[in-house]
Amino acid sequence: MDIEKKLEELRQRVQYAQEILGDKRNPRLDAFLDKLSEFEITDACGDERLMASLKAHEQRLQVLEESIDHELTAMDKVRIVRHPARVCLRDILENVYDTYNEIGGRDENSIDPGMVIARACITRRVGKRTYNQPVMVVGQEKGHGQEFRNGGSIKPWGNANALKYMKVAAQENIPIHTYVFTPGSYPIEDYPGAAQQIAENIYEMCGLSVPIVAVFSEGGSGGAEAIGMADRRLMLSHGYYSVISPEGAAAIEGRIKANQRASLELIEKCALHQRITAQDNRKNGYIDVVVQEPPLGARPEHFDFFKRLRGEVIRATDNVALSVRSLRFLRKLAMKWRSDDPSDVEKIFVRWHLSQGARQRLIHKRRKKFMGLAKHAFKDNRSLFQRMFMANKSFVDTAHSVIRYKVLRAMGKSIKNVTAEATDELHAVASRMNQMRQAIFRLLGLNGHPTGKKVDGLTNLSQPAEPNGNETLARYVSPQARVDREISCPNAPKNGCLDIWARDLFDDFAGTCPNCGHHFRMEYQWYLANIFDKDSIQEFNRNIASANPTNFPNFEERVQKAKDKTGLESACMTFNASLMGIRLTCAMLVADFRGGSVGAAEGEKFIRALEIAKKRHQPFVAYIHGTAGIRIQEGVNGLIQMPRVTMAVRHYIEAGGLYIVLYDTNSYAGPLASFLGCSPYQYAVRSSRIGFAGPGVIKETTGLDIAPDYHNCFKALKRGHIQDVWDRKEIRKNLEQAFLTIGGRNLYYR
Repeated sequence: MDIEKKLEELRQRVQYAQEILGDKRNPRLDAFLDKLSEFEITDACGDERLMASLKAHEQRLQVLEESIDHELTAMDKVRIVRHPARVCLRDILENVYDTYNEIGGRDENSIDPGMVIARACITRRVGKRTYNQPVMVVGQEKGHGQEFRNGGSIKPWGNANALKYMKVAAQENIPIHTYVFTPGSYPIEDYPGAAQQIAENIYEMCGLSVPIVAVFSEGGSGGAEAIGMADRRLMLSHGYYSVISPEGAAAIEGRIKANQRASLELIEKCALHQRITAQDNRKNGYIDVVVQEPPLGARPEHFDFFKRLRGEVIRATDNVALSVRSLRFLRKLAMKWRSDDPSDVEKIFVRWHLSQGARQRLIHKRRKKFMGLAKHAFKDNRSLFQRMFMANKSFVDTAHSVIRYKVLRAMGKSIKNVTAEATDELHAVASRMNQMRQAIFRLLGLNGHPTGKKVDGLTNLSQPAEPNGNETLARYVSPQARVDREISCPNAPKNGCLDIWARDLFDDFAGTCPNCGHHFRMEYQWYLANIFDKDSIQEFNRNIASANPTNFPNFEERVQKAKDKTGLESACMTFNASLMGIRLTCAMLVADFRGGSVGAAEGEKFIRALEIAKKRHQPFVAYIHGTAGIRIQEGVNGLIQMPRVTMAVRHYIEAGGLYIVLYDTNSYAGPLASFLGCSPYQYAVRSSRIGFAGPGVIKETTGLDIAPDYHNCFKALKRGHIQDVWDRKEIRKNLEQAFLTIGGRNLYYR
């Protein structure tokens, strides 16, 4: 009976190896399978001889597996993490932690079965003492072929539940261990919306003041980032971490139409050039530690792997806790002397409970870590003079900020308090003198009331103010207005809109149908000319340029073509300007440059603009002319901008900044699910479309056909993603109103 089990086990291992190789055939595996099929169990041979023969076969198979493991491609590793036999979160809870209690994702009746949350415990025995250290474990659960878990694709409420218990962990001052096992979030816009919830998760995780350790197996796009913001990021050696699946990248690269599939060759090429493996991500600095797996990937029966993973998770949590302690030298030195033996990591006890000062240092260190990422992934084409000028300007802004807002403001508050007390006394004296004056006037028979003109000024309705010059707008005429033809409104069949001459529509009407109000697309230059005060725009960091950090084939030429077409160096334009006399900082994502997609250059420019706004104490406007999401050809170099820029946004808002986002045309995916979606004040231009994933992606991932108005801005307004929908002609007025009402008199400090 044991012999039959052993024989079946060997067959399953061969079948598994064939499955992860996909359509590629391995002659050595075929030959080995033939030998197994010829293996006969007879009583004449004896059990011992048969078992010895099987053990010899097992050793040959192990050598064969190791040989195949060294030849694995990036796409082979994708198939490994997708295989039902892959270790899942339940296996890790059973074998890495000493005890656990599930509080979310237990079965198909949970709020989202794909998101498992557990309060777990790690027991350390140091000498004669035993220490029980609680942790909060959060992660996507794919199971072993359990369909109700939806393949680890999490819906918005699943991510919301994960965030809820991560906040509980922060309140209880216990570490958080997250496990990323997802191909990507489920692209659904039901309340609160996939993008909005991921943005909230990232924003809140930036400020959780407890150690966070993330372990990546399958890290797909925004779904990974929803729980992936961590102080230490570990990755299983056969895992992948990517901005999009290789199939999705191939569909975009090959311009695959509906009901078509990309070729296997193109999919393999995209998997390779996106640099998605653990080794690629470790080299780029997006992963801190690679956890070695057995050949062809970890499966539930690999108990040595679980010991290794336990040791690495404990080591990572220890390192985070020690890195923010004030007295840590001796213990950190002792930890360096430890061997790589997984059990050796538990021989020195490190307390994971942090003091208040340590918790603040942890948040600061986390921000510093993410701000240092992706510095290699863009081109800084600024001249030496430009760099020196910006450095000098940054120094001047910092000095001005310290003197004006810290030194002088503190002095001003003291002077104001003294002045207020003196004023109150003077008011009392003046009031008494005024009463005496009125009494004397009455005795002399004189009229002590103001003149009729002054009374009218106090009682009549106010009149419109005289023009002050700010109303004079720069003129920009759209090239679309130069075409002598009639334009039909897309709402004409429903609303009976008449055709409009192009020169009227795109000039006098500002691209707006005079009948139904439908907004046609306008160039980003129109907004620069018609929203901000004339000659007030001062662009900075223009020469931080988009690049090709992954050496993706033919991509450099396409980026250069976008540069030549638009005259821009990246899809992000950052500048200082004024609006109705109000000075502000703005970052604009331009749809004309590669669809407004975000890569390392765009993220870096956004971060630097936020830093300038913070130093100058100015409001910050993110005008999204359009964005197609994260630039897939840059791989994780683009994806990492989601947590990276969100960290900068949080730092700006916590310093008192006013952050407003305005969407136009089409805005989708990663930016929406991170540094844009986390703003408390988001608005949209009428006729814009807002969502986590486009119609094609939703069809591909869910098989569902969505309604034509699924991403309409009014749908986003209805579910609370945005706060209002504006007409294009009223943007200037509405922005000023927002500054004066939300920002108040100071515009920066709330």
